[in-house]
Amino acid sequence: MKIALEYLTTKDKTLAKIIENFGVPIIQKREEGFASLCHIILEQQVSIASAKACYAKIVNVLETITPTSILGATDEILRNCGVSRQKTIYLKHLAQKVMANKIDFDSFATKEETAIRAELIQLKGMGNWSIDVYLMFCLQLPDIIPFGDIAIKKTFKELYDSQTLQEMEQISNQWKPYRTLASFIVWHHYLKSRNRNY
Repeated sequence: MKIALEYLTTKDKTLAKIIENFGVPIIQKREEGFASLCHIILEQQVSIASAKACYAKIVNVLETITPTSILGATDEILRNCGVSRQKTIYLKHLAQKVMANKIDFDSFATKEETAIRAELIQLKGMGNWSIDVYLMFCLQLPDIIPFGDIAIKKTFKELYDSQTLQEMEQISNQWKPYRTLASFIVWHHYLKSRNRNY
């Protein structure tokens, strides 16, 4: 991380200023696999705190989050945990695909990023943001940036006055091949400047 941090702060004075003001970001790591992707689905278009509470309720009720436990849970049980109807469909679809060996999380360690993306994009409710987050947090790939993330977009606008995806891409090109760490720094600014927790 030290090499990547030095590279980014030398290349981009804005990132250097964030580190100077708020310190080094926490690099979060999640376990690979089904439960983590379920958590990411729950995080779609809601706050971190809301998704975390929903996930905790599911764990409390089902004890473990596995394809079997999700498929065995009624829609009412999941709804009482705070899972929307749409996300219930997504979770059960994912569980079915894993049970049918259409998705094998263990195989991702030996696959290229493009191959993993091609597999995950086939899942119901799975867009680029969810895939980016899985690649960043679970697989720890070094050069991912989730352009669809609201906090990323807002911070780009605040710090770089970027209005379009093209402008964001141009700015982030200088961060290659460490765009994952740069994204964590951008998120760090977003949260710390608003006095929010991880």
